[in-house]
Amino acid sequence: MDFTGSDTISAGTATAGSVGQGDPAAAADAGLQSWQTDRSQAPIATKIVVAGGFGVGKTTFVGSVSEITPLQTEAVMTQASEDTDDLTATPEKTTTTVAMDFGRITLDQELVLYLFGTPGQQRFWFMWDDLVRGAIGAIVMADTRRLEDCFPALDYFESCGLPYVVAVNHFEGTDAYDVEDVRDALTVPAHVPVVIMDARRRTTVIQALLALVGHALETAPE
Repeated sequence: MDFTGSDTISAGTATAGSVGQGDPAAAADAGLQSWQTDRSQAPIATKIVVAGGFGVGKTTFVGSVSEITPLQTEAVMTQASEDTDDLTATPEKTTTTVAMDFGRITLDQELVLYLFGTPGQQRFWFMWDDLVRGAIGAIVMADTRRLEDCFPALDYFESCGLPYVVAVNHFEGTDAYDVEDVRDALTVPAHVPVVIMDARRRTTVIQALLALVGHALETAPE
């Protein structure tokens, strides 16, 4: 997969290495980050996994913060999945992720996050081992209407030792719960951050990502 960011340039234009050299305004107009045109800058590229149950908002999470057009592997749901995909809490959902979501966000000139959203259905869990390889941590998204859906993700990251935070996606029309109430319901350890957010709001998604980066740094070996 090409991580150079050149996919932000429309076909037929110059490459990231040639656009805006010596001209920051031209680079900005081309939709490029400064580190894409200045070879003296070498940001730290990190990988983060966004996991959770079916329909919890992972695709929305990645799409709301990605500075590039996010890669999405959405497939239309058909009657064939009626027995396996429970739409009780999300009756308007018509598509589902069948491979992964991918996006990128630059937090500052020294840190770039590459986001990989996992598929939520059990039949796609075999892909998780490949998606988490090389990640510094994971966002485990939760829906308070069906907290049990995030248990497999919690168990997975606990077993493999990957740092994670729990991000409760607060849907409109649902009851609001305190962080500690969610922590108790999920039996999340005290050292694991739990945040309340809205996957549609960029600012709250960034806060969740910052919480994960901070937690990963705290738990990293010396």
